[in-house]
Amino acid sequence: MKRYGKVIKVKPEKLAYYKKLHANPYPEVTAAITECNIRNYSIFYRDGYLFSYYEYIGDDHQRDMEKLSGMTRVWLAETDPCQEPVASAAADEWWADMEEVFHQ
Repeated sequence: MKRYGKVIKVKPEKLAYYKKLHANPYPEVTAAITECNIRNYSIFYRDGYLFSYYEYIGDDHQRDMEKLSGMTRVWLAETDPCQEPVASAAADEWWADMEEVFHQ
């Protein structure tokens, strides 16, 4: 199992809609998350930033993330316009990876 932390900005004018979507996510999205070996998935908000945390139990993270993107295209069409990458994100990053500096 590997832990992942990621960060992205949420557009202020889209925050209420983003929260509304996540208050009642599409069942096929939650099923896809589980099918793609993600556990304990959470998203937190603070001061214009979204922080996500999840535990990955599979053996090919990249393959599962590609599969998840394909399975959740309709959901991403709703959520992606609410977000924008942080300034330090790599050119090919949407949610930017965070470095884990402590775990107990």
